[in-house]
Amino acid sequence: MAAGRPIYVEFVVQGNVVKVTAVDSVTGVEASIVGPANAAQSALADAARRKLEYVLKKRT
Repeated sequence: MAAGRPIYVEFVVQGNVVKVTAVDSVTGVEASIVGPANAAQSALADAARRKLEYVLKKRT
């Protein structure tokens, strides 16, 4: 992934879990994770970003 490339992160709480989706601003590729709603948002966002990086690397 290119440095400085914006990534959008969305949090959707569903009961006691939260779905976190990271979206690459250039390609529109998405990657989602699910975690506990009481987890730190920064930790969940980092995990979603790492999964997005993994998905983007697999596409090349």
